[in-house]
Amino acid sequence: MAGKLTHFEIRADDAERAQTFWSSLLGWQFNTMPGEFPYSMADTGDGLTAGLYRSDSAERGLVVYFDVDDLDAALDQVRELRGTPGERSPVPEIGWFAHCVDTEGNPFGLFERARSAT
Repeated sequence: MAGKLTHFEIRADDAERAQTFWSSLLGWQFNTMPGEFPYSMADTGDGLTAGLYRSDSAERGLVVYFDVDDLDAALDQVRELRGTPGERSPVPEIGWFAHCVDTEGNPFGLFERARSAT
Protein backbone atom coordinates (compact mmCIF):
# COMPACT_ATOMS: atom_id res chain seq x y z
CA MET A 1 0.00 0.00 0.00
CA ALA A 2 1.50 3.33 -1.04
CA GLY A 3 2.42 5.65 1.82
CA LYS A 4 2.71 2.94 4.46
CA LEU A 5 5.73 3.08 6.74
CA THR A 6 7.56 -0.09 5.72
CA HIS A 7 11.10 0.08 7.13
CA PHE A 8 13.35 2.21 9.29
CA GLU A 9 17.07 2.28 9.91
CA ILE A 10 19.09 2.89 13.03
CA ARG A 11 22.56 4.37 12.51
CA ALA A 12 25.09 3.43 15.19
CA ASP A 13 28.65 4.12 16.30
CA ASP A 14 28.77 0.57 17.69
CA ALA A 15 26.32 -1.75 15.90
CA GLU A 16 26.75 -4.60 18.39
CA ARG A 17 26.03 -2.31 21.33
CA ALA A 18 23.00 -0.86 19.53
CA GLN A 19 21.65 -4.35 18.76
CA THR A 20 21.98 -5.29 22.41
CA PHE A 21 20.11 -2.13 23.43
CA TRP A 22 17.16 -2.59 21.04
CA SER A 23 16.95 -6.36 21.56
CA SER A 24 16.91 -5.93 25.33
CA LEU A 25 14.44 -3.04 25.28
CA LEU A 26 11.92 -4.33 22.73
CA GLY A 27 12.75 -8.02 22.28
CA TRP A 28 13.75 -7.70 18.63
CA GLN A 29 15.81 -10.49 17.08
CA PHE A 30 18.39 -9.15 14.62
CA ASN A 31 19.76 -11.20 11.72
CA THR A 32 22.87 -10.13 9.83
CA MET A 33 22.21 -9.91 6.11
CA PRO A 34 24.69 -11.44 3.65
CA GLY A 35 26.84 -9.04 1.67
CA GLU A 36 29.92 -6.87 1.92
CA PHE A 37 28.22 -4.13 3.97
CA PRO A 38 27.42 -5.25 7.57
CA TYR A 39 23.67 -4.74 7.96
CA SER A 40 21.31 -6.38 10.43
CA MET A 41 17.53 -6.55 10.24
CA ALA A 42 14.73 -7.27 12.69
CA ASP A 43 11.02 -7.88 12.11
CA THR A 44 9.21 -5.49 14.44
CA GLY A 45 5.72 -6.77 13.58
CA ASP A 46 2.91 -5.86 11.18
CA GLY A 47 5.27 -6.01 8.19
CA LEU A 48 7.55 -3.29 9.54
CA THR A 49 11.27 -4.03 9.58
CA ALA A 50 14.19 -2.34 11.30
CA GLY A 51 17.68 -2.14 9.84
CA LEU A 52 20.74 -1.41 11.94
CA TYR A 53 24.23 -0.60 10.73
CA ARG A 54 27.46 1.04 11.78
CA SER A 55 27.76 4.54 10.41
CA ASP A 56 30.84 6.76 10.33
CA SER A 57 28.60 9.77 9.66
CA ALA A 58 27.94 12.16 12.53
CA GLU A 59 24.24 12.10 11.62
CA ARG A 60 22.07 10.18 14.04
CA GLY A 61 18.39 9.42 14.36
CA LEU A 62 16.09 7.06 12.55
CA VAL A 63 15.63 7.08 8.80
CA VAL A 64 12.11 6.02 7.82
CA TYR A 65 11.08 4.47 4.49
CA PHE A 66 7.62 4.70 2.93
CA ASP A 67 6.20 2.29 0.33
CA VAL A 68 5.41 3.71 -3.09
CA ASP A 69 3.92 1.99 -6.12
CA ASP A 70 6.27 3.68 -8.61
CA LEU A 71 9.60 4.98 -7.31
CA ASP A 72 10.44 7.04 -10.39
CA ALA A 73 7.06 8.82 -10.29
CA ALA A 74 7.44 9.44 -6.54
CA LEU A 75 10.93 10.92 -7.05
CA ASP A 76 9.53 13.23 -9.73
CA GLN A 77 6.82 14.31 -7.27
CA VAL A 78 9.40 14.98 -4.52
CA ARG A 79 11.20 17.27 -7.00
CA GLU A 80 7.93 19.00 -8.03
CA LEU A 81 7.10 19.62 -4.37
CA ARG A 82 10.55 21.24 -3.92
CA GLY A 83 12.02 18.42 -1.89
CA THR A 84 15.33 16.79 -2.79
CA PRO A 85 15.04 13.38 -4.44
CA GLY A 86 17.88 10.91 -4.08
CA GLU A 87 19.35 8.33 -6.42
CA ARG A 88 17.45 5.12 -7.13
CA SER A 89 19.35 2.11 -5.70
CA PRO A 90 18.56 -1.62 -5.71
CA VAL A 91 18.02 -4.00 -2.83
CA PRO A 92 18.66 -7.17 -4.90
CA GLU A 93 15.59 -9.36 -5.37
CA ILE A 94 13.55 -7.17 -2.97
CA GLY A 95 13.07 -3.73 -4.52
CA TRP A 96 14.35 -0.22 -5.11
CA PHE A 97 14.91 2.65 -2.68
CA ALA A 98 15.99 6.28 -2.70
CA HIS A 99 16.97 8.62 0.12
CA CYS A 100 15.24 11.99 -0.08
CA VAL A 101 14.90 15.21 1.93
CA ASP A 102 11.62 17.07 2.48
CA THR A 103 11.19 20.85 2.28
CA GLU A 104 12.07 21.18 5.98
CA GLY A 105 15.38 19.32 5.76
CA ASN A 106 14.09 16.00 7.13
CA PRO A 107 15.63 12.88 5.58
CA PHE A 108 13.35 10.01 4.56
CA GLY A 109 13.36 7.10 2.16
CA LEU A 110 11.02 5.80 -0.50
CA PHE A 111 10.78 2.10 -1.33
CA GLU A 112 9.24 0.21 -4.24
CA ARG A 113 8.90 -3.56 -3.95
CA ALA A 114 10.20 -5.30 -7.07
CA ARG A 115 11.70 -8.79 -7.06
CA SER A 116 13.40 -7.91 -10.37
CA ALA A 117 15.76 -5.40 -8.68
CA THR A 118 19.42 -6.25 -9.24
